[in-house]
Amino acid sequence: MQGKIIRGVGGFYYVHMPDGSVYECRAKGIFRKEKIKPLVGDNVEISVTCAEDMEGNVDRILPRKNTLFRPAAANVDQALVIFAAASPKPNLNLLDRFLIMMAKQEIPVLIAFNKTDLVGGGEPETLKRTYEACGFQVFLLSVLQGQGTEELKKALYGKTTIVAGPSGVGKSSLTNILQGNVRMEVGEVSRRIDRGRHTTRHTELIALGCETYFLDTPGFSSLYLQGIRAEELRNYFPEFLSYEPRCRFQGCMHIHEPDCAVKEAVSEGKIDRSRYENYVQLAGELKNMKKY
Repeated sequence: MQGKIIRGVGGFYYVHMPDGSVYECRAKGIFRKEKIKPLVGDNVEISVTCAEDMEGNVDRILPRKNTLFRPAAANVDQALVIFAAASPKPNLNLLDRFLIMMAKQEIPVLIAFNKTDLVGGGEPETLKRTYEACGFQVFLLSVLQGQGTEELKKALYGKTTIVAGPSGVGKSSLTNILQGNVRMEVGEVSRRIDRGRHTTRHTELIALGCETYFLDTPGFSSLYLQGIRAEELRNYFPEFLSYEPRCRFQGCMHIHEPDCAVKEAVSEGKIDRSRYENYVQLAGELKNMKKY
């Protein structure tokens, strides 16, 4: 039998099967011997030890597509980062940090701005144009009014999506809407997992439908760029790429160098100035980290 680990706690792994059932499993000793830890998102083969109590063993971990470390998860297809268009005002520097970290791990990102009903003057559309110009798919939502959620559901279908964003942006409300018709099934899963509940917050997959999973994460207020050198940061700003060949210097950092086509594009409004300013700030941060 094959399924997907949706939660791991206290040495137990809860495996979601194609029919919606959940088995409480222990990992076989060989994993500990080989220092392999099953992760949420792992596709696994299990053997049933007690059909009545829906208990079993994880016998084999199928090959992983990728592995995330924060949160610890495997086989993530894409990330959805949610910010509020207002209340709280979007921290675009924080958003850009998240986009960089996902790009570093080669995970595509969807961007959603919620609470668009609270903002006038075309601000949400400006945000949408800015990030679409960088190659991202952007959704404008009002979860309170039910706007934009159906289009987002289509982008999540058939994929395992990690969902992140600061606190207070409406992630919980969006999660409730996305569960929709599978709420009863999710409730059954939750009751099954209650047996292993723990006071510590754990990574957990929520099954939204056929091969569709939603990986909720705690709200974040800061992100540190790790494993990235200042010299490679420009590679994570895709809007720079088409201008770089026209820079005078190969490997131009686009900060202090003369005859820089990227800086020229910023001054002409072809590259969003706030994105560029975030780039300059982050490059300086990475250089300072290197010194220490």
